[in-house]
Amino acid sequence: MSSLLESCKLIDQSSSALSTVAVAVAALSCEATRANLSALDLTDSGDGSVAKDDIGVSSDIKVLLNGSKLAVSSNKDDDKVNTNLFSKILVLYGNVREAVKSLHSVIRVVENSGEKLGGKVLHLCFELKNLGESSLERVRLNLGSISIEGLKGVFEKDCLSEESLRNGVKFAVDAELEKDYVKLVKDVDLVLGIVWKIVAWEAVTAFFVLEGVEVLNEKNDGKGGEAEGENVKAEKKKKKKKVLLGRGTSFIVEMIKDRLMSKGGGLEKIVVEFLSFLDPKSPDFDGLLKKVKEILESNESRRIPKTPKGTRDFAKEQMAIRKKAFSIITKVFERHCATALDTPAFELKETLTGKYGEDSKLIYDLADQGGELCSLRYDLTVPFSRYVAMNGLTSFKRYHIDKVWRRDNPSKGRYREFYQCDFDIAGQYEKMGPDFEVVRILSEVLNALNIGEYEIKLNHRKLLDGVLEICGVPPAKFRTICSSIDKLDKQSFEQVKKEMVEEKGLSVETADKIGTFVKIRGPPLELLSKIMGGEEGSELLKHNASKEALDDLSLLFDALDKSRCIDKVVFDLSLARGLDYYTGVIFEAAFKGGVQVGSIGAGGRYDNLIGNFGTKQVPSVGMSLGIERVLTIMEEKAQNQAVRATETQVLVAVMGDKLAVAAELVSELWDVDIKAEYKVHKKVMKLIEHAINSKIPWMIIVGEREVNEGILRLKNIETTNEEVIPRSKLVEELQKRLSP
Repeated sequence: MSSLLESCKLIDQSSSALSTVAVAVAALSCEATRANLSALDLTDSGDGSVAKDDIGVSSDIKVLLNGSKLAVSSNKDDDKVNTNLFSKILVLYGNVREAVKSLHSVIRVVENSGEKLGGKVLHLCFELKNLGESSLERVRLNLGSISIEGLKGVFEKDCLSEESLRNGVKFAVDAELEKDYVKLVKDVDLVLGIVWKIVAWEAVTAFFVLEGVEVLNEKNDGKGGEAEGENVKAEKKKKKKKVLLGRGTSFIVEMIKDRLMSKGGGLEKIVVEFLSFLDPKSPDFDGLLKKVKEILESNESRRIPKTPKGTRDFAKEQMAIRKKAFSIITKVFERHCATALDTPAFELKETLTGKYGEDSKLIYDLADQGGELCSLRYDLTVPFSRYVAMNGLTSFKRYHIDKVWRRDNPSKGRYREFYQCDFDIAGQYEKMGPDFEVVRILSEVLNALNIGEYEIKLNHRKLLDGVLEICGVPPAKFRTICSSIDKLDKQSFEQVKKEMVEEKGLSVETADKIGTFVKIRGPPLELLSKIMGGEEGSELLKHNASKEALDDLSLLFDALDKSRCIDKVVFDLSLARGLDYYTGVIFEAAFKGGVQVGSIGAGGRYDNLIGNFGTKQVPSVGMSLGIERVLTIMEEKAQNQAVRATETQVLVAVMGDKLAVAAELVSELWDVDIKAEYKVHKKVMKLIEHAINSKIPWMIIVGEREVNEGILRLKNIETTNEEVIPRSKLVEELQKRLSP
């Protein structure tokens, strides 16, 4: 066992070094092939959906290529092959890092079995094979850009291929099946050796694309005749015009050049020396590895601040989509004559305590700042209720769009800081009137946002309570069992049943009986009619609370039917909504399109919440839109559409360096509420490119001649038509063209 462990340690050490060096070599290939850097652009989205190791690889490559003029940011169609080849680096190399960490964590526990060690080593073997195949693709890509005679032949002598990698993996799998872990480790070590050789060849070929001709010429300088000397000078002169490498990659290239220039020999000897330099068994390798790590760890890009987990920044394109969405939502809310309300970002802790059931553990508590215990608001409903109670209001229709905070585990579509868009109606009204209106508003908002297909699941808390009582659930367990039932949209009934029985103490018979009810789902009017006349209905109609709920739903469904929005509603007895304060109708909207985002809106009636603040009860009902998830859908739809980050109507383009000219013209436009921006530049094409890239429809172009003659050039960016207008009619001519 000790020899097996020592062999695993060597593989761990060598693979760890490979995961660092291979990224540096991939960065060299990026420059050798003029790779599209957008393929390597990966940032932490804040919701835990991107692997940390993938982000780490992306960050390392950015550090190495910082300042490079060779690797480009482009979206041209002819970059697609290149982009696909390099975009795989992040995941494949990130997977190797993850596999190395996993093996390392097992090795640290000495008592681990050979079987456990073997499993981790074999997993690493698969990831190494993938890395090797990716690197081999770039070796061939680099070779295609090299005109040095004989280099391809030297490479082919090493017989490196995808087949050699696959065979190595096959031998390792066979050894693992035979439980021969000593042989397994030896086979994986052989695969690791092949991958090292491939990565070394990637470095060789990338280097020769970037600097190889210069190195060969310098080594041959003075050995040829006068003509050869002239060729060397011409080559050197040509090389002086080369563009800059990245700060990290240029340092690595200089290290390699210094090493190769200190040795003699022709092409083949240079390659052998190069491969030796990247051999982990070489005495000089540790120096190379140390330098690469220093570049990655000391570069200023490493010290760029990050956002906290579960939060994110929004770029200009995202902000354009968000602004549009908030505008649409506000318009719907104001159509229903609601008043806007704003409340503090934090509340007294006692205000929030006991309102959210099992989710209370997700409240963000703040440090004591002088006698008051405060917490960040968890939602907008409890602050609304506190406001109504504090001000003695008996009726209030309001909307509120703002941020809330939850100490949740970030996952795809789930953040710790996010916006909610709430609409609530408090006060005494005709029975089920406010309930109908908030469901209608949720439907209106989702239709207006044009996200695609969705459904609104609807139930009644009293009906659910009646079901639980009929099934034999003790009243003290109603809320905690509701929390379990609320998970049915994410888990199977068997999983929920296990939780109800093993964790919450229900009998199997009770859980099964609950199952017969919560599986009932269908069109509202049809299903309600079926329940009222069926076997389940006879039990529910004998129960006062559930009978009251069914009567409420009858009124609600009839109103929704007449309002022409019932086609989006589904009567679903499994809907529970885990929050403690719900007392009547509850509903939840779910997106039915391709993007998996979960709930996109929810709400319900909460008649007792305001009274909990020590005042008289004010019955209330409300809805909250899951705007972050809706925005995810909208961003997905907008990927193939042109999104304007600004609403600029006119670009005032001044050729030269006269700011005063630009200031005078653009101020005239601002004064009449025309959305305008200005640019001052000596090259008119730079100004036109800015207008095109920013999708600005009109340009005013003015240079020295235009100033002297009292004219302006007005350009339509879409049609490219250009006409001359009098300087005095700037505003008039633009208003004429901008008016609908």
